[in-house]
Formats: sequence, structure tokens, C-alpha cells
Amino acid sequence: MDGRGGERAPSIADARVQRRTDAELIQIVHQGIPAAGMPAFSTLDDATGKSVIGYLRFLQGQVGAVKLPGEARNGKAIFFGKGQCSQCHMIGGAGGFIASELTIFASTRTVEEIREAVTKPGNLVRQNTLVRVTTRDGQKYLGALRNQDNFSLQLQSLDGAFHFFLKPELEAFERQPEPLMPSDYGSRLSPGELNDLISFLMVSANEHKAETGAQTNVREDEENE
Repeated sequence: MDGRGGERAPSIADARVQRRTDAELIQIVHQGIPAAGMPAFSTLDDATGKSVIGYLRFLQGQVGAVKLPGEARNGKAIFFGKGQCSQCHMIGGAGGFIASELTIFASTRTVEEIREAVTKPGNLVRQNTLVRVTTRDGQKYLGALRNQDNFSLQLQSLDGAFHFFLKPELEAFERQPEPLMPSDYGSRLSPGELNDLISFLMVSANEHKAETGAQTNVREDEENE
């Protein structure tokens, strides 16, 4: 995951690889290096190949190689404000619990892949469907179904709390027609606001990687003392 390699392959994040151009690396991806045991990935289209190389540059610490499409500070305000993303998603330890954590979401995706995940979530993001549970004593709960078997189910409500129910205790169990992730961000947010939001996701991923790398270096220094 970090590109450092192992028993079967060398590091792809070291200085030797960094000196190669993007075109050279894409050629290696497409043609492989049979003598060294690396297979050819000739079926990858140009866009996917560029995404792979973009992630490789990210692993090499070249976070500045990817230009931000907007203003990350404005994107943060949208994430926690107008976009209401934080009601469901958490990023950098802040936000909701009901949907996926997004701190590192942008670390392995291109700008256009992130944009599509926001505006067309059904294509790239596994959708959570909201369910409504009504108990026999009239209490109602709305949230995401986390676990279910023949006798019980576990629901996570929108405040992040988990609720366990035995099915004989339920009066009704209804799946809501709309997915948890809204599909109207393409119209709810302007193109500029989308760019700002994407930039915030990218910067958050970069900051997390930098922080994680710093913590790893500290631990290694301590172990070597």
C-alpha cells in the first residue's frame, strides 16, 4: 500500500523511480517487465494509467504535483455547512458517523473521480440505504442497517448510536426509497463550490499522509536510539 515493496517486488517510491518521467512509467505499466516478474497491464486505458501514476507520485511525496482545482478553505466551509456532508461523513476526526470516513478518500483518486463520487455517488461509492424501524411499543428509529440475521438486526441511527432489536419486538421494518447519499450535488453546488469541496478532500488526505509519515519517522527514531 505504501509502495515500499517486499519479497516479490522492489520499492516503487524510491529516488530511482522518481527520476523516471510519467510517460516512461506508463509504458512500464502497460508493457510490464517480464524479466523481473512484473506482468503487463495492457488492458488499462490511458485515464486509468494516469491515475495509477498520479497515486505513485503521491506515494513518493510529490503532493504538489496535483494542482488543486479550487480553494480548500472554502471547501471545508461547504463540507461542514452548505453541503451538509459532515452530518453523515467524518473527516479528520470531525463529523458524522452514519456514512463512510473520508479523511483518506481522496488519496487514491483523481480530481475527476472525486467529482464523480460527489455528483454521481452510485458509480463509485457503495451506497448505504436508510431503514426505518418501528417497535411494538411505537418507538421509531431511522438509520443504516449494519447487521441482520433471522432473529435480530442492528441499526446505527443518524446520531451514530447503535441499536439492537429482536425481530419479534418489531412492528415494522421499512427500507427507504432514497439512498443515504444525495444525488443532487451537481445542481446543489456550483462548479466552483464543487472544486472547493474536492480541494478540501485532497488537502485533508495529504495532511493525513504527512502526519502519519511524521509519526512513523518518530517511532523509527525512538526504536533506533
